[in-house]
Amino acid sequence: MTNEQPLVAPVIWAQRNTVVYITICVEDCKNPEVKIEPEQIYFHGVGGVEKKVYEVTIPLFGKVEPENSKTTIGGRYIELLLQKPSDDTKYWPYLTKEKKKYHWLKVDFKKWKDEDDTDEEVAGGDGNIDDMLSMMGGGGAKMPGMPGMGGLGGLGGDYNEPSDEDSDDEEMPELDDIDTEAGKGKDKTEDDLPNLEEVKPATTA
Repeated sequence: MTNEQPLVAPVIWAQRNTVVYITICVEDCKNPEVKIEPEQIYFHGVGGVEKKVYEVTIPLFGKVEPENSKTTIGGRYIELLLQKPSDDTKYWPYLTKEKKKYHWLKVDFKKWKDEDDTDEEVAGGDGNIDDMLSMMGGGGAKMPGMPGMGGLGGLGGDYNEPSDEDSDDEEMPELDDIDTEAGKGKDKTEDDLPNLEEVKPATTA
């Protein structure tokens, strides 16, 4: 195994104003090596069904505080909660230092929240790192895009920044095409109406 070429570990990410979520999607990874540095993170470990060697280095768009960041190792993945410096509360336009397409990187839409969304859906949404860590879910939840984990499919494409596509948009039917029960067989035309001049009043005795 020492001569085995490491595979790039699949990664999903999300953020808030003060923190960045990173999930490394490698199952059953025992004693992984995780290094959180001010400008990058590094992961190396053995996991997955076939016990492959995985590795990834991510140069970050902005700086983080390693001493205030946390790592959680679960059965299905490794989760990192990176604390941004107190003077950096703006959203990063993308996770990596360079804007590039990475086949192994995608957005974690389950955790993603837009910067202008003022509705705090999650406890600790304003930056409480302990509350956010508990929200990340331990090791029981299934993660998208990995074998046996269900979810959103493969890891191809540019997932370094969120997509504006809305899969729920569908064409609405034309109103003329809607034939309700109440209207069936009740349409009347002018030809169906009697000529008022031909209607004679009933004679009285």
